[in-house]
Amino acid sequence: MLIKAIIIILLFLVIASLAAGMFTLIKDRNQSNRTVRFLTIRIALSVSLFVLLLVSFLMGWIQPHGLIPPQP
Repeated sequence: MLIKAIIIILLFLVIASLAAGMFTLIKDRNQSNRTVRFLTIRIALSVSLFVLLLVSFLMGWIQPHGLIPPQP
């Protein structure tokens, strides 16, 4: 259950970083490097989330499932 909470937190941080980058892009009008910094953080968070998902799947901490459960 802890791994799922970490995944949700990372997803929220990715979205927050993307929103912050959009806000600074609109507000600063290319006057500073804050937009680039926020988007770099977003990329780093996305890559770390992907690696976490891959490791979690390989270690058996999370299991994939379909929308329709298998029929017995």
